[in-house]
Amino acid sequence: MIEKKKLTGYVLTGIMCLFMCGGIVAVWAGAPASASVSADPRAVYSGSSETNVALMFNVYSGEEYIPSIMNTLKSEGANATFFIGGCWAEKNAEILRSVSENGFEIGSHGYLHRDHSQMDYDANLREMRAADRMISGITGDPIKLFAPPSGAYSADTLDAAEHMGYVTVLWSKDTIDWRDHDENKITERATDGICGGDFILMHPTKETAAALPAIIGNIKAEGLVPACVSDAL
Repeated sequence: MIEKKKLTGYVLTGIMCLFMCGGIVAVWAGAPASASVSADPRAVYSGSSETNVALMFNVYSGEEYIPSIMNTLKSEGANATFFIGGCWAEKNAEILRSVSENGFEIGSHGYLHRDHSQMDYDANLREMRAADRMISGITGDPIKLFAPPSGAYSADTLDAAEHMGYVTVLWSKDTIDWRDHDENKITERATDGICGGDFILMHPTKETAAALPAIIGNIKAEGLVPACVSDAL
């Protein structure tokens, strides 16, 4: 776990992935920023399932790789949860609708990839509501899961998520695929020491799409099932 002060240095010194969404420049950071509230049981880093492993894709870009990712998941009989950014959904409604119609679980990843740990309760709630309206308006289904951007959250974030009826989801295995575009590293980070209940964090990148068959194969080789978050909780 990386504390907030350390996260700042991590982001500034690491290789950052910048992207534009609705006129806002946002940064992916690959580590939770919430050590001060990590003991709060409302922040879920892994599940209790003995057999299911959650595949998680946080989405603010990479829409060109999502069809390939879905095809691999379906051909391998695997499930996954896609945590969607609201501003991305606004621009990619047809892709989001396809993800939902293909039976994959949809969660919220906020609206503008903001640092929720620096926002008060009301600001957290506004951001969550904006994303919820956009995403559920496209899919027609209610949202039950929230993944805070960059893993950054505070007690106010957890309170707002609880008000929305969300489970706040973090991860137990981070591929850091937004920074390290290396198929082998991504596979190793996803599956080294894998066990039931693990949450594997990924993004729709070219290398992750290429690594996904091996990731799923390694999970199955351990007698485990690649699943969505709700089935691994």
